[in-house]
Amino acid sequence: MTGTHKDTTITRRRAIAVTGGTVAAGGLAIAGYQSAFADETTATATTTDTAAASASAGSSSGTCVLMSSVTEGPYYLDGALVRKDITEGKSGVPLTLRITVQDTTESCAPVAGAAVEIWHCDAWGYYSGYTTANPGGSAPAESEDGSTADDKTYLRGYQVANANGVVKFETIVPGWYTPRTCHIHVKVHTGGEKEDGTYEGGKVNFTGQLFFADDVAEQIFELEPYSQHTGTWTKLDDDMVYDGGGASSGLLTLKPVHKKDPSKGYKGSITLGIDPDAENTGAGSGGGGGTPPSGAPGDAPSDAPSASASSTDASS
Repeated sequence: MTGTHKDTTITRRRAIAVTGGTVAAGGLAIAGYQSAFADETTATATTTDTAAASASAGSSSGTCVLMSSVTEGPYYLDGALVRKDITEGKSGVPLTLRITVQDTTESCAPVAGAAVEIWHCDAWGYYSGYTTANPGGSAPAESEDGSTADDKTYLRGYQVANANGVVKFETIVPGWYTPRTCHIHVKVHTGGEKEDGTYEGGKVNFTGQLFFADDVAEQIFELEPYSQHTGTWTKLDDDMVYDGGGASSGLLTLKPVHKKDPSKGYKGSITLGIDPDAENTGAGSGGGGGTPPSGAPGDAPSDAPSASASSTDASS
């Protein structure tokens, strides 16, 4: 498939499943987690003052703004893993996502140690944990994608911000599902800590969504495997969540890796201005969650929102 992005991270569930729960499996799982955490440590040690200088410049030019919070939507799951690469072998156009977290109450100072969590659908519009939910239009069943992804964890993950408030994720550009435009969900947590491969405790300071320009999304949706999902996708102006505010409303800055070949991937970036003292879980926030026509599936995992809870979020 075009733009296939392979994952090299070993998740806890997969490591145990592959090795039958032996001592070797435990060693592999621990090594995987240490590798993920080492990436953050290295990033912290090797960063420069560039981000800090940018924050100062942004403050003086008045570009540092509090981001708009919206509902978390019906597809949130607890327990995402701390890792940089969240693809798990899911096919799609590669996306390197760089998020900078700034404190809007302290002259745009970086929020070091903030845990940034993202989750999004795959190229055909399916979310892990909800793989039988109808994405609208006509799409193959999620099980036909040929990947080895864990159906409860793919395209979900945390990264902890370095000294400059920066995190990076390796993922794919999401597909679409009715009635939503192309988007990525995001939460920023503070006050917790990494535990057992995930992030525990603290509070959620920001819940939002990140968006893709229509011209970029249109190019990508013409490629494999996205093109196997046919139907009418929603553009930004018609989306129930995006309010037209540009970067302050979550619109990503996107740069192609190769200008003449979008299948090679994109680099996306955005600065999230938050109030570290505030709390916003996404429940009851403005904007709709965007349930597909069939609503939340009946076979959702036990730790997922119930169908009634999902409906409440979507109508908030």
